[in-house]
Amino acid sequence: MSHYEDTCRIRGDQGQAIRGILDRVADKWTLLVVTTLDDERLRFTDLQRRIPGISQRMLTLTLRHLERDGLVTRTAYAEVPPRVEYELTEVGATLIGPALALADWAIANNPAIEANRETFDAR
Repeated sequence: MSHYEDTCRIRGDQGQAIRGILDRVADKWTLLVVTTLDDERLRFTDLQRRIPGISQRMLTLTLRHLERDGLVTRTAYAEVPPRVEYELTEVGATLIGPALALADWAIANNPAIEANRETFDAR
């Protein structure tokens, strides 16, 4: 039995909790937002500028989900114009290592994956 299967059996939820968390961190934008916030507190517009292709709506949704999960904090300042900043929580910062490891894996294996895709698509 794999470690994953054993964990699911112990929890008794058939992996539901793990899948819920993995769905969140493995979505299209979460890891990009988290790694962009690594060791920095950033305003919304700065985040949006640093993440190519993310829409205002998707950044807002991603930040809300991360805040709800306790991975990001949102600090609003009563100024004119209003200023809102985001930063990783202690728990959110623990995601940096796995995120970078996954990015390194993707970079290292990209040539093989691309070749396999071409071979598959040619069939």
